[in-house]
Amino acid sequence: MRTAVVRLFLSAAFVAPVVLTAQAASPAVELANLREDVRLLVQRVGELSLRVEQLENENARLAQTASGAEQNHATLTQLNTAIADLSRDIKASAATTKSEVLATVSTQIEALARQTNAALDSVSRPRPAPVPVAPVAFSDDFPKDGVSYPVAAGDTVSRIAQKTGAKVADIVNANKLADPTRIRVGQVLFIPGGK
Repeated sequence: MRTAVVRLFLSAAFVAPVVLTAQAASPAVELANLREDVRLLVQRVGELSLRVEQLENENARLAQTASGAEQNHATLTQLNTAIADLSRDIKASAATTKSEVLATVSTQIEALARQTNAALDSVSRPRPAPVPVAPVAFSDDFPKDGVSYPVAAGDTVSRIAQKTGAKVADIVNANKLADPTRIRVGQVLFIPGGK
């Protein structure tokens, strides 16, 4: 409908000058000129219609963008509210965590203080006098011939006696071992009658 109105308007605006010049020209030339004018007018109307449609689309897009901006503004307000809520929650959580940590540290300090006091008390108490250990008497009643044996990891005097065919008492007496459980790796023992 808009196109028809524009054609009518353009026809009225351009027909009058054409009619005036038509009296001087022949009817065939006049008809050809009119047809060319109409063709140009139709082309121009089409271009204008297309431009109007583009402007309407642009207007609709701008209106949509404007309404979207209002929605974004509401979203920013909501975001600011959410950030404020989150900040409040973090502060409350930090205060609770701080209280819990202080309580835990306080408990640990009290336990450490009790342990320290107990250690100080035990140090300040007089210690009983060490019980004198009677000297061990070793016998010379063992075979005088034998072999040297380097103690290996996991060896005990009884194991060495089993390996070499010697007697435990002979090994203890020959090496003067006050505590047979305290032999060291690498220590060389004399094994009386050992093989």
